[in-house]
Formats: sequence, C-alpha cells, structure tokens
Amino acid sequence: MKFRTRTPPPPELPGLVGAARVDRRTSAALLRAHPGDVLVLAHQDLDRETAHAIVGRGVAAVVNTRPFISGRYPNLGPQVLVEAGVVLLEVLDPGLLTAVREGRQVRIHDAGLWAEVEQLGAGRVLDADIVRAEMEQARSGLVAQLQTFTHNATEFLRREQDLLLHGLGAPRLDVAMANRPVLVVAGGPDVAAELRTLRGFIAEQRPVVIGVDTGLDALVAARIRAHVAVIGPAGLDAAGDEGLRWAPEIVLHTDRTDRVAGAERLEALGVRPRRFGSEASTEDLALLLADLGEASVVVCAGTHATLDEFLDRQRAGLASTFLTRLRLGRRLVDADAVPTLYAGRVRGWHLALVLAVGILALGVAVATTPIGNAWFADAARTVGHWFGDVGDWFGGAT
Repeated sequence: MKFRTRTPPPPELPGLVGAARVDRRTSAALLRAHPGDVLVLAHQDLDRETAHAIVGRGVAAVVNTRPFISGRYPNLGPQVLVEAGVVLLEVLDPGLLTAVREGRQVRIHDAGLWAEVEQLGAGRVLDADIVRAEMEQARSGLVAQLQTFTHNATEFLRREQDLLLHGLGAPRLDVAMANRPVLVVAGGPDVAAELRTLRGFIAEQRPVVIGVDTGLDALVAARIRAHVAVIGPAGLDAAGDEGLRWAPEIVLHTDRTDRVAGAERLEALGVRPRRFGSEASTEDLALLLADLGEASVVVCAGTHATLDEFLDRQRAGLASTFLTRLRLGRRLVDADAVPTLYAGRVRGWHLALVLAVGILALGVAVATTPIGNAWFADAARTVGHWFGDVGDWFGGAT
C-alpha cells in the first residue's frame, strides 16, 4: 500500500518581502501602493513632500534606480524616510523598471532586490549614517546651486512676467479677500500642529481659508472649511474627496497648455474647477491668488519656510517660491509667528471684568480708612432700616 507523503513547505527566505509597485512616475506608483509594498522608482533627489506621501501610504521600502542624493543640494526626502523606518535601496540600473513585474512579490536582502531566489539587481542600502554624511557633502555644493539661482529666477520671471507683475492669467474668484486676512494651508508635515496654534486666530479673525493639495485633508481633520481649494497634479493623486467637496470654489493648476494629468477625477466628483495655467508651484499659485485678491495679511501653514526646504523644491520651484514671496512682501506671515504677534481681540466682557475688579479694589481701599468705616456703618444702618421697613410692610399686609 502506497502512503501519500506531505511535501514540506519551502524554507522562508530572508529579507524584507512586499509587493512591487513599479512606475517611472512616483505619483502614479503611490496611487497603487498599499501598506507593506515595495516601490520601484526612478526619482533622483527625492524631496520631502514625496517622502511624506510615501510614509503616509505605509510603504515598507523604496528601490530607486536613480540617486536618492545626487549631491547637487541637500534634499530632505531620504532623511524623512530613514527616520520613518522605510528601507532605502539604491540600484543604479534603469533596466530594473522593466525587469520587475508590477505586483510581484520581491524581497530586499544583502543590498539586493530578489524575486524568490532570482536576483534582479544589486546596489547599496542607505542608512541614517550614510544619509547624514551625504547630506553634509551636498551642503558643500550649495554655493554652485546659489550661483545658478539668479539665472533660473530671471528665466522664470521672463516666462511668468505677465502673472507675477500684472496678475494676468489668474482666475477671478467669487470669494471676497480685499482687506481680509487669508490663511493658506499646504500639506507640510507640521501642518496639523500649526493649525492647532491658529485656532484662536481663525475663530476671531474669520480669515479666508485656501487649501492646497493635501492641505485640504489637514483642514478636514481640523474641521476647518476651506473657501477655496487649489489643486495641482500632486493633489489630484493624493488629496481626499471630502476636502474637495467641502470647498465652494476649486482652482485647478494646469500647465501652460491647459493640461494636467488626473483631471478626470474632478469630473467624477461633479466638480467644475476654474483653471490656472502656470509653471509656478501649486502652493505659490495659492499665495498669488491671495495677493491678487488684495488680502490684508497672508498667513501660511504647512508651507516651505527654511533655506533647506526652498532648495528641496528643485530649481524651478525655488525660483517660483522666491519670486512669489518677494511679491507678497511684508504681508506674508508664517503660522509659527502668529501666536507671538497676535494676542487676541479685546472683548466687551474683558472690559467689564476689569471694571468690576477695579471697583472692588477701590471699595476695599476706601473701607480701610476712618471715613470709609463711617460710610460703611451709615450704609449698613440704612440697609438695615430699609429691610426692617420692608419686613413691617409685609407683616401688615398679612
């Protein structure tokens, strides 16, 4: 008699295992990503905003066929990913994008990318020490980057001079901003904390609120309604539906040819946006809308404020941000500065409380003097006589 034998399971292979999400466009790969997946990208100098989007998707590892840090400038994305525990594997082989099949189970082991026992590519794993060292080296290249900045800014101003100098090409909005404060909320990593510090300012000043891309999600989480939503390609990929439905006015950031990938999503939501064609960043277009609306002050939350963050925006984004903020000038205030500059509005009950405390203090001071004692004794006798007369009146009435 022949007995059936049970085949033992294959031995578990070492390394980090996940489903591959492969795309040359990082935003497209993120749309398909799920927690635990492995992204296979071609994204040189990974920036901070993209890194936060990757962390938000719960991705376990990123395999990059281009340098995470090329050394041109200290981009902040790799540091964000390493601090979040995301594995970074750099395999400088463009053919890897075609060698890895979408959705296939891959694993990262010994600085290599494997499909079971087949090695698809090999490179190096970036840890916190490597990222820190390469960031320091990249900072030494800032001088060269800043030398080219003048040329880039001049070229950007030449292409966008009608918008930056005269406001031509910007859509007209129904919401009135003239002589009102405007709050522009982008999807930066600290935006939730910044919105908490602004609650008093928002409640008292009632600013016009403009949400930018994933900044709309932060507004929804804080239960703050946006009056205007400014959506670009990144927002079409990542922003939630609720924020888009909340905003009465939607502005869609397109290129100069009036095209943008993913605009059909707005059509599916029944949204008819106003279109804004420009080479500036979506965040900067929101600031320009506030400026063209003649806002009294523009408060920014979740936006770029430091030199490293500006440089992290690539060359075109750096020129856009610099020239836009230069146009707004003294009206532009960062959210972190508002609690220091704004102490709140004086209300009527504040004055009434101060008046009551003052009268009480005056009464106590007068009561300590001989004349005050005599006044209070006469007043006590008068009140006592008055209560006695009232008692006699009620007694006679009964």
